[in-house]
Amino acid sequence: MDLNQIKQRFGIIGNDPELDRALEIARQVAPTNLSVLVTGESGVGKEVIPQIIHQYSARKHNVYLALNCGGIPEGTIDSELFGHEKGSFTGAIETRKGYFEEADGGTLFLDEVAELPLSTQVRLLRVLQTGEFIKVGSAKVQKTNVRVVAATNVNLLGAIRDGKFREDLYYRLCTVPISVPPLRERKGDINLLFRKFALDFADQNMVPAIRLTPDAQELLRSYRWPGNVRQLQSVANRLSVLETNRLVSAEVLARYLPAEGTHLPVRTSESGADYLSDRDIIFKILYQMRHDIDAIKARLDEGPLPQEETKPAQTGHFLISAEDVHSNTVPQEPEHPVQEAVSIQDVSAELIRKALERNGGRRKKAAEELGISERTLYRKIKDLGIQ
Repeated sequence: MDLNQIKQRFGIIGNDPELDRALEIARQVAPTNLSVLVTGESGVGKEVIPQIIHQYSARKHNVYLALNCGGIPEGTIDSELFGHEKGSFTGAIETRKGYFEEADGGTLFLDEVAELPLSTQVRLLRVLQTGEFIKVGSAKVQKTNVRVVAATNVNLLGAIRDGKFREDLYYRLCTVPISVPPLRERKGDINLLFRKFALDFADQNMVPAIRLTPDAQELLRSYRWPGNVRQLQSVANRLSVLETNRLVSAEVLARYLPAEGTHLPVRTSESGADYLSDRDIIFKILYQMRHDIDAIKARLDEGPLPQEETKPAQTGHFLISAEDVHSNTVPQEPEHPVQEAVSIQDVSAELIRKALERNGGRRKKAAEELGISERTLYRKIKDLGIQ
């Protein structure tokens, strides 16, 4: 199968030589059982490489599992990977299989592998070398036949120097390295990707697609894109939601791009998506406020509200009266005290709480709804003190 067929099957857009090289290596290594280490900045799309490797291997009819190592608390990562016996720790009410047991005969993708604790790295090395592991709380050695593909956006050689990653594990994982290029080095692909994201949004929401003027297309190509493809998709979606004029100029596009010099550095140890995820959360708050205000305006246009409904309408923590919306002004001295302005942290915490409530406490689903990674959600829950 040639590269164009692979791109079509996995929805890959672009013709950059470095991207083609990464896909070609994935295709060549797929029939073997060698371990693969995928490297690249956050947001470049590293997760598609292990899928290609699995689908073009002899294991394609067996299980493919993916685990974000950075999204699992340190105290439970061993249990997730290797399983545990009933009663081995508080909360272990039954025996549980781990990823290595569940993926026996198949492929296991370990994303953010650099986040593994050193103690877990030792156990992972043993599995890679001998195919043997021991469940938490057990003394019985078990065998597994799993193909491991790992990924990271951390400089592992630097992590080895800092004593945060085992050198022997690095060489065991990095039998075949595959590097996915950042978006800023794929300038010829940037407008193709933007067009795809704009068309996808238009199809899903039944609206005309956003288009860019020539000067906006040039700005798109020249921007550094610290968040890579993920950031580009976010910008395309925001433009599609917020801009009524479907032809976007460079002047308008520039409002959606962080100024040069404020972009994120390449990730070292903490998440490189914090800036983007915070902006996404704030964007969702503002979008919801605009939606609520539009709904109030529509009701006012239909006629006077019943007496009991003319009290201030509450949108999250912000109080806006119907009269304020109608006149597009905010009274300087309201008759009733208005709640003091809240911080972005307070609003973010409330948005996360509501997302968790709507999804029955399932953090993965809540993270998907918020448009952030599961690991970022875990960290925000901890940082904001959300119970």
